[in-house]
Amino acid sequence: MTDTLITNATLINEGQRLEADVLVSGGRIEKIASHITAPASARVIDGAGCWLMPGMIDDQVHFREPGLTDKADLASESAAAVAGGITSFMDMPNVKPPTISHDALIAKLAMAQGRCTANYGFHLGATNDNIEAIKRVDGTRAAGVKIFMGASTGKMLVDDDTALEAIFEHSPLPILTHCEDTPMIEANAEKARARFGDEVPMRQHPVIRSREACIASSRKAIDLATRHDARLHILHITTAEELSLFSAGPMADKRITAEACIHHLFFSEDDYDRLGALIKCNPAIKTEADRQAILQAVAGDVIDVLATDHAPHARADKDNPYFSAPAGLPLVQHAVPSLVDQVTAGHFSAEQLVTKMAHNVADRFDIIDRGYLREGYWADLVLVDPTARTVVDDEPVLAKCGWTPFSGHVFDARVVATLVSGQLAYHGGKLSQGCIGEALTYNR
Repeated sequence: MTDTLITNATLINEGQRLEADVLVSGGRIEKIASHITAPASARVIDGAGCWLMPGMIDDQVHFREPGLTDKADLASESAAAVAGGITSFMDMPNVKPPTISHDALIAKLAMAQGRCTANYGFHLGATNDNIEAIKRVDGTRAAGVKIFMGASTGKMLVDDDTALEAIFEHSPLPILTHCEDTPMIEANAEKARARFGDEVPMRQHPVIRSREACIASSRKAIDLATRHDARLHILHITTAEELSLFSAGPMADKRITAEACIHHLFFSEDDYDRLGALIKCNPAIKTEADRQAILQAVAGDVIDVLATDHAPHARADKDNPYFSAPAGLPLVQHAVPSLVDQVTAGHFSAEQLVTKMAHNVADRFDIIDRGYLREGYWADLVLVDPTARTVVDDEPVLAKCGWTPFSGHVFDARVVATLVSGQLAYHGGKLSQGCIGEALTYNR
């Protein structure tokens, strides 16, 4: 493995900024100092004018493997991820077959070995009847336990109150929840069919998958977690009302945490007329007031983690009418530029960005030696020029689906380089050959 020296960068890490060089050797950060003389064999990257940050750890992606590889796969989507500054990902269990047992989890880890450009981890899925698998889950192999409390297919919807009580009481791992109330959504869908027939406008999506459905489900999850003293992480918050359910402050003081996703920070319901099903996702993108409230919650340390919920579908499928068009967006390739743009716009600081895209994720899931710029830690790094443009349509879409909801947009930041476990994964607008991510390990 080639040593790498990054010089003259502004390090953003643990709430501070530092002008320094960073030497990477043997996959790890060997030295951080004001000046480092490069070893003769080292690759040197000049970081002048750039921010050097720990790479984003994305705790919520849908890379579709196994069973749905016409949409995406671990190799294609992890390559797109490193182009977007993501160095580690945690994949969701709603695949075919679903990841709801120890054997399925181990099989998925085996599929990823040697094929992912980024580091990888997987969540175990909850069902109405797999509490024994949850109790026995190997915490050194699984990232967390995911509960779809609404909006899933097949066995992955957990709607039995007895099952929910048991999961919150006995899960040895952090519980991640998708919070929407399915009966409310189904009732809203019937009202939309009665009004519009099969030609439901995409603007109706946040009416059908309503704010009330999100609020009711989030309240239920928090009640369960509070009564059982469970570690709860509620994914993709979309409403201003839900934010009042969480406390502000450092994540270390919390058992219950909240997450926001980049598309809910970027789009609002005003974009449905322009983009239609291309921004149809669950839970739905809602009002501009909700978007502003979520941005303020990031700045106010109510939101603890930032993620993508990358969930690609074929463009042809997205072109279907409302009830046939699947929900989900491909997002990883522009994750960090999108978030740095929010910093540039003054919504939150670069230090807060790093805390919520790296530090807090590593801490929440007990990830060993990642998520920080520290000597001895794995060198998962993203070098970003906060003043260089990323013209989305000038670059190939690396996700297998071949499209992005950001088409036509220009970001005011650019990923210069991404290092994964010390390997150069992306540099100068191009993927590097031969980078292979590692399985995440957990201190449990």
